[in-house]
Amino acid sequence: MTRLPLASTVLPAALGLLGLLAGCSAQPDPERSSSPSASAPSSAAATAGPDPTPSASPSPSPSPTPSATPEAEPTPKPDPVSMAALIDLRYDGRDLDRGRLLADPGPYKRYAVSFRGDGKKITGIMNLPDGEGPFPVVVLNHGYIDPDTYWSGQGMPREQDVLARRGFAVLHVDYRNHAGSSDDDGGEAGTDYRLRLPYVVDTINAVKAVKGATGSRWTSLDRGSVGWFGRSMGGGVTLRALAVQPGLVDAAAVWASVSSSEADNWERWYEDDPERRATNRRIDRSYGLPDDSPAFWRRASARPSFDRITEPVLVQHGGSDRTCPVRWARTTVDALEDAGVEVRSTIYPGADHTFEGRTFTTAMDRTADFFDDHLR
Repeated sequence: MTRLPLASTVLPAALGLLGLLAGCSAQPDPERSSSPSASAPSSAAATAGPDPTPSASPSPSPSPTPSATPEAEPTPKPDPVSMAALIDLRYDGRDLDRGRLLADPGPYKRYAVSFRGDGKKITGIMNLPDGEGPFPVVVLNHGYIDPDTYWSGQGMPREQDVLARRGFAVLHVDYRNHAGSSDDDGGEAGTDYRLRLPYVVDTINAVKAVKGATGSRWTSLDRGSVGWFGRSMGGGVTLRALAVQPGLVDAAAVWASVSSSEADNWERWYEDDPERRATNRRIDRSYGLPDDSPAFWRRASARPSFDRITEPVLVQHGGSDRTCPVRWARTTVDALEDAGVEVRSTIYPGADHTFEGRTFTTAMDRTADFFDDHLR
């Protein structure tokens, strides 16, 4: 603030008034003491008179107030039972181990195998063609079989045999809770409660274990050429795995697959199953049922994530399938095409879920040819 010169005739009166005010109160005004004000002139200044050339008194520059840096909002973690949670998961499939020889049909040998991942040991079988290779690898994801009656390699025996005879190494995954594999938290009921998403973890770790296999026992594997092949429930496992880990395999085939919408699958197998009543109550409490919580069920489904898939997909389905309705396959193919996925599909009129007789032969030839095109 500019200090104005005081006239000599006014100054004595002003000083007298200041002394009078000072005698009225011994306590400073708290309001005034908290706010900046100009200093009263000293007696020396009064005697000397005004400066001949008054100038503005520089006010101290206020220190800049540091602006608070807004903290970034933490990214919310996805629901543990969702495709997003699988996408965020770190996969550590490793330690592919070959156990005892189970059979020697001639063109290939059949071995017990195991690998590790997600804190678990997962068992399976491998058909390994005779010869030096390298042989492309097809990882098989089997359909639903009661874990209490399942034995290692039980699913897809015909498919295992044909692919091995066509020169593919075949790894059939048992999944957790099956055969010699580790149990999931809560066993099979715990896996059902999580809508079987843990099986996706197992097959992704199977591929990781194949790609990381070392040692003389695995020199005949072409670890850079791997495909997935899933049937029924395993078809759903395969579709989810493709969306979760795009680029991990080179191609995938699905036969007679469950729906790519988990709400369809719950209504088909869970809703009226008396053995799943406790699981259904738990699902209802935690997530809500499909009619009440459609957003949750979409997040747990493969279909909304089809735009992440980068591999060609072969879809084959029976036109008279009474287990997995053919409309599910048509809807899945349409959604894959809409997402820009390269997809081939065949519907076999009159064929049921199991692809018997000539249907199996034709479908299997098409599948092996498809893998020949993309894995060799």
